[in-house]
Amino acid sequence: MTDTIAYGVALLATVVAVFAAGHTVRDAPFGNPLFYAVAVLEVVLLVVMVGAFVALAGTDRDVAGGLFVSYLVTVVVIPPAAVLWGIAEKSRWGTGVVVVALLTVAALMVRLLGIWKGTYV
Repeated sequence: MTDTIAYGVALLATVVAVFAAGHTVRDAPFGNPLFYAVAVLEVVLLVVMVGAFVALAGTDRDVAGGLFVSYLVTVVVIPPAAVLWGIAEKSRWGTGVVVVALLTVAALMVRLLGIWKGTYV
């Protein structure tokens, strides 16, 4: 896992969260454009997860493997759960849930980088 990948994915999650926040402010329902934006993020997260598993299997570094894998799985599970909740919640807060979830993904990506580097506390 490199800084570029982790911060790039965190930036993408933040951009999609801002897009979802625009829906929340406008009281717009969860629609196709937001769904597609989260879907793109999910595809990127799946690619990162596969690459991270390969990197973890091939590294000689001292990485807390269980913690690293649990963060990877959590990061991949959050967006679909947020989408399901966002679609089910017909009020403006359906998209608000997506905002919080995607900001969580961004924070977890930075934390994942810290775990990879061994700088987590």
